Amino acid sequence: MLPKFEAMIGRRLKGEPVAYITGSREFYGVEFKVTKDVLVPRPETELLVDLALERIPENSPFRVLDLGTGSGVVGISIARHRKRATVTAVDKSPSALAVAKQNGEKLENIRFVESDWFAALQGEKFDLILSNPPYIAEGDEHLANLKFEPALALTSGRDGLDAIRSILEAAPSHLEPGGWLLFEHGYNQGETCRELLSKNFVEAGSWKDLSGIERVSGGRLTSG
Repeated sequence: MLPKFEAMIGRRLKGEPVAYITGSREFYGVEFKVTKDVLVPRPETELLVDLALERIPENSPFRVLDLGTGSGVVGISIARHRKRATVTAVDKSPSALAVAKQNGEKLENIRFVESDWFAALQGEKFDLILSNPPYIAEGDEHLANLKFEPALALTSGRDGLDAIRSILEAAPSHLEPGGWLLFEHGYNQGETCRELLSKNFVEAGSWKDLSGIERVSGGRLTSG
């Protein structure tokens, strides 16, 4: 037992996140399995779930898409709190999707799909699309503190917005008229995200996390 404990301490001293060492992390009141194939869930991402639940009726059918689900915390949290909703959770990483499936195996109202964003969802439409995409710029100094987490889920182009642009471009063809798109982004990207949203979405806005940082932006698809 002592050698195992000493090994865990050694890993922590090297900067490895506690969640990878213990194999789990709490999110939205539930303990989730976490491996090095997925990002460590952050408390600020709970804002994305809060905003989604405000827009999902409790007692009516509703179709939700969780893009880049990773460990599944966002989609699973929504499926747990909205039993009438059907949640589709996608990720391009088979290993990440395997973790998400384990976390959501007891839920009947969520399905997991291997897909590069919308690629495997041709012809499907949803009432709400959510995403916590990669949004850190390549070469950003903060990446040094994230060396244990999968780069695929962290960086997205020179300004960090490549994934968000791709989602915004394709989302209108996968949303019902009046449907919502909500996504997490970096601390200094809110204004740019609102500008990008203004092309096809109304009520475009940004919401602050508990630290007072604009963390989620989104809007409602124009009806026509």
